[in-house]
Amino acid sequence: MSNEKERETHVYMAKLAEQAERYEEMVESMKSVAKLNVELTVEERNLLSVGYKNVIGARRASWRIMSSIEQKEESKGNESNVNLIKGYRKKVEDELAKICSDILEIIDKHLIPSSGSGEATVFYYKMKGDYFRYLAEFKTDQERKDASEMSLKGYEAHALLLLGSVWYECMMESRKEWNAASAAANSDLPSTHPIRLGLALNFSVFYYEIMNSPERACHLAKQAFDEAIAELDSLSEESYKDSTLIMQLLRDNLTLWTSDLPEDGGTSYPSLLPYLSFDCLTLTYVNETKIAIFFPTQNVGDENHPKGEESKSAETEVGRT
Repeated sequence: MSNEKERETHVYMAKLAEQAERYEEMVESMKSVAKLNVELTVEERNLLSVGYKNVIGARRASWRIMSSIEQKEESKGNESNVNLIKGYRKKVEDELAKICSDILEIIDKHLIPSSGSGEATVFYYKMKGDYFRYLAEFKTDQERKDASEMSLKGYEAHALLLLGSVWYECMMESRKEWNAASAAANSDLPSTHPIRLGLALNFSVFYYEIMNSPERACHLAKQAFDEAIAELDSLSEESYKDSTLIMQLLRDNLTLWTSDLPEDGGTSYPSLLPYLSFDCLTLTYVNETKIAIFFPTQNVGDENHPKGEESKSAETEVGRT
């Protein structure tokens, strides 16, 4: 069988597996495509991303549930149950580690070396940042620190290839490398492009959940949201759905996160106020000009994020959202 025919077969089987919700098999089919060492099409890399998103997502959800139950059992003093849960949680953690290691190896050995476009390259660096972040979620001590640093490097490499100087300054602030980095940073994609918005969303989640830096997370998310709002006229019809969805997720996270910022001495976000009290973002044409329309919502603490309950920051995979 020729490489092209083999590729077509694997892609078809991946689509079939997706429809059947058999995501492990979807991943195996797309790994076979990646190992052909060819540049993936947009459709192919989205299939790969969606497959891994579902495979890893199920385990991440299981890990969170087990961790929550473990905390409750500890508070009750049920040591025997806690030991059982720890053993079961370790099994899930081993599966998470294997999945992350698997996709990171595919990216480094096959996808980035075969990538011929800037958009594809930044897509893969963003994936690296995501999967190192997933490792950092359950690792402890030095392993967590190492995974966090690798996640940061993945996001920063993505940003260096993709984003403009203001964003890169924020990302490099802690390393005092702005002057050197600004010359290399460029802006290949408009601020409304879903890949650029997806980076901002997931990188801000990294700062909030892994680095425990809500102020920096808010700064990144707000910058992305404001820049996208300012350039709505560059939003293409092809990316309309993905871009507006990610903008809503950025807004949702900002609504959640700003409640964690200190009331005194912290950075204020006055320009968010017109947006945070609205629920649904859509775009329409008025005299051939795109404008944003926001629809009223409930206050923070609605049925999606009840007050007093833990809320998970929204994130996304670039591709199908």
